Amino acid sequence: MSRIGNKVIQVPAGVTVNIGEANFVTVKGPKGELEFKFNENLDIKLEGNEISISRPNNEIFTRKIHGTTRSLLANMVQGVHEGYSKKLEIHGVGYRANLEGKNLNLSLGFSHPVVLEIPEGLTVEVPKNTEITVSGYDKQAVGEFAAKIRAFRKPEPYLGKGIRYVDEYVPRKAGKTAK
Repeated sequence: MSRIGNKVIQVPAGVTVNIGEANFVTVKGPKGELEFKFNENLDIKLEGNEISISRPNNEIFTRKIHGTTRSLLANMVQGVHEGYSKKLEIHGVGYRANLEGKNLNLSLGFSHPVVLEIPEGLTVEVPKNTEITVSGYDKQAVGEFAAKIRAFRKPEPYLGKGIRYVDEYVPRKAGKTAK
């Protein structure tokens, strides 16, 4: 019994959901439009402003994808209505970020600057040169781009230098001790 899969998804005002044949779902809202083809084994029904997902049988594969499908669909609805954002902070002497048009320019202690092109559908803001905010309506794209930025300089445990999420805890280690 999937507790998450059995929950009903509330569709807020201003968001339209279209369920096509073969479970091809299109969600439109004020922030943008998302579409995804879900597995055909599940029954996705739109009744009024509620979406319910049920499974016709209790096979192992169908049970596995029941809760995942509900979570993905709920993320799509929330994304086009409210959007998602990830905040990153940069720690380290001389480490900084700035925007140049559609590119994010990072100075991370390398001999060259790291230049990242911002994907379509995402907005990147740099309020301070040590803070980066990635926002958009697609949860997967926001998380993926934030992880790509973080991967250039992961936080190291001795001095804490690097790029980290705002709410991330970096365990610190003691350095060498002198004899």
